Amino acid sequence: MTEYHSTLRRLAVRDDKLIRRALSSDRSNLSVSHLDPKTYAFVRLSAMIAVGASEHTLRPVVEAAQEAGATPEEVVGTLLAVMPVTGVPRTVAAAPAIGLAIGYDVLDALELPDEIDVPTPKEPR
Repeated sequence: MTEYHSTLRRLAVRDDKLIRRALSSDRSNLSVSHLDPKTYAFVRLSAMIAVGASEHTLRPVVEAAQEAGATPEEVVGTLLAVMPVTGVPRTVAAAPAIGLAIGYDVLDALELPDEIDVPTPKEPR
């Protein structure tokens, strides 16, 4: 039996030993996940977007992704990648928080529309 077979079986029966190990620390969770640190950070970031996490809780996940070598484009790309699953409202809500986490204040930048190409709503007739 392969390791992933064993892991799936243990999860299916709620093996407390595996669960405790996976939840004991981020380092332990990374180890049992068999993911590289960058992929691990993207998976966690995707989950945080999906549950509507706040800027406060997104920031350390974004920082972990950057420490693992993620570029700002890849971090922002995560928003686009999860949008078909999480929906537009979650993506729109997460964008300013992720911007702050990578050092870009989206809401502040929107105050300067001449510097960026932002569509403006059409006036009702």
